[in-house]
Amino acid sequence: MSTHTAERDPQLKGQLKNVIMATLASTIGFWGWTMIGPLAKSYYKEAFNLTPGQLSALIAMPVIVGSVARIPVGALTDKLGGRIMFTCLLVLTSIMVLVTALVGQTGNYPLLMVSAFFLGIGGSIFAVGIPFSASWYEPHRKGLATGIFGMGMIGTAVAAFFNPRMVNAFGYFPTHLIIAAIALIYAVIVWFFIEDSPTTKGKKAQPMLPKIKHALGDIATWQLCFIYGVIFGAFVAFSNYLPTYMGNVYNFDGVAAGTFAAMFAAFAVIARPFGGIAADKLGPRPVTLVMFTAVIVLSLLIAQQFASPAIYYALFIIMAIFVGFGTGTVFGWVGRAAKPEDTGTVGGLVSAAGGLGGYFPPLVMGAVYGATTHYFWAQVALAITAGVALLISLFIKNGSKPKAK
Repeated sequence: MSTHTAERDPQLKGQLKNVIMATLASTIGFWGWTMIGPLAKSYYKEAFNLTPGQLSALIAMPVIVGSVARIPVGALTDKLGGRIMFTCLLVLTSIMVLVTALVGQTGNYPLLMVSAFFLGIGGSIFAVGIPFSASWYEPHRKGLATGIFGMGMIGTAVAAFFNPRMVNAFGYFPTHLIIAAIALIYAVIVWFFIEDSPTTKGKKAQPMLPKIKHALGDIATWQLCFIYGVIFGAFVAFSNYLPTYMGNVYNFDGVAAGTFAAMFAAFAVIARPFGGIAADKLGPRPVTLVMFTAVIVLSLLIAQQFASPAIYYALFIIMAIFVGFGTGTVFGWVGRAAKPEDTGTVGGLVSAAGGLGGYFPPLVMGAVYGATTHYFWAQVALAITAGVALLISLFIKNGSKPKAK
């Protein structure tokens, strides 16, 4: 036995069950969070007679709110625990999915933007699951824990795949009613069956603002925020904007475009835990460098807008794999760079940066396409940003391969 990987903490019995339950909570939260994106072109564009700019702003609104909300939600998770926070956010998501359903039939765009604002709070559920999952696993397996939890990103794929089909089969309002019911039912399940880690019990959390200020005083927090903003932002942007992109570039209908976006998200989700495992085994820095190099190359290739389905399908699938892998790798870094008692706060800040990273690309994509009817320069901008993130990754602490014990 050359490493400590065989060491298990006996008090953490039930760790996998709780992390899987947290992952399902995240899946449902993400499903509610991304209700609007998959229906943007097929429903909202026509129902509200939206311009490309208005459509992009509508898609981006839940993203930015869900991102900013992760900062206080991460700190509150350190204070209140995951069980309470998961339950509250799922109930809120259920309510806002219903409100969005009602507003979505009014034709009132400003009111729809307000609804999208509050719907976005559901996206902050990610900041609950990171400290919750990390606290259930031993230090040398926190990358695995956050990688498993990160598979809750599949909620975006669920939304992209099922929402257009459900609207076609059941109608706009019944679709929202079904999803709201799922969120509410699972909130009840979480309340009664999920448990906070024994390692967090009895610990007195510091007030929220001092914890956030302390976390922001560490340069590593800012560095991780930037690189996660780039890679998770790419995931959020592609997952939300791909239906519109594929419709504009390749004339996909709503169902086909949603299916393609779901496929992208699914490949990214499957790859995520492998990124966490790689960060545990090899160190987050080397795998992060490889990942960003791949994103740069793939972005420049996607910018060419190849006409061959075989080529653009392959490029997007490979991009999804590297993006998903990278999200797991970078968050594997958070557990190394942050102190255990600050994991929720730092995780909230970093995950907020990730969501914010997904706010700007849809706006850029919409603006670039509206001006040029081409996405070339938007993809070039992603490549350049990934290059900057690659350089920053060289200087973040605790990124080397762990020493064998």
